[in-house]
Amino acid sequence: MVSRLGMILVVCAPSGAGKSTLIGKLRAEFPDMEFSVSHTTRQPRAGEVAGRDYEFLGREEFAARRDEGYYAEWAEVHGNFYGTPRAPVLEKQSRGVDVIFDVDVQGAAALRRAFDRAVFVFILPPSLAVLAERLAGRGTDAPEAVRKRLENAKTEIARADEFDYLVVNGDLDRAYDAFRAVYVAERLRPARRPGLAEAILGSFSASPR
Repeated sequence: MVSRLGMILVVCAPSGAGKSTLIGKLRAEFPDMEFSVSHTTRQPRAGEVAGRDYEFLGREEFAARRDEGYYAEWAEVHGNFYGTPRAPVLEKQSRGVDVIFDVDVQGAAALRRAFDRAVFVFILPPSLAVLAERLAGRGTDAPEAVRKRLENAKTEIARADEFDYLVVNGDLDRAYDAFRAVYVAERLRPARRPGLAEAILGSFSASPR
């Protein structure tokens, strides 16, 4: 049986662009995909579960692991540390498991250096005005925090061309169709099925004449 290498799918977006919703829909349709559980020093939000959404660590513990080279990437975002453990990702990839990442642009740049053949997708809002409405409508941030997120969004969007694919999330269904198409197409790359063509060619010689 020909083995399959798992895909590393890295997804980035400015806060409020709908990244979490799109990732949730993709994982619901493809339940064998696994989420890369990052470590963070921020406090859990309502509904988040330790070990499922994040591993929540103190700053000292995070710093110790960071200094040991435990993380494939790490960054400080909005005053908190976030990091991706390296070993679990490589183990899943070797077993043919697809792993999806939800990181910021700094994390994506580090993951590009850490993992070969990873796929990078950037989710864009249709406009900054729409993004501002979404952030304000969430009701979870003070006005000053919303302004800071919008300023960060401008910086992040300026780096969108570093990614392999761009998906504009104006209409959720259309955005998901595009996001899904990226994932399905990338699964078909020859590099993810090493030896497949050779195995089929080998079956020709074994077939009865």
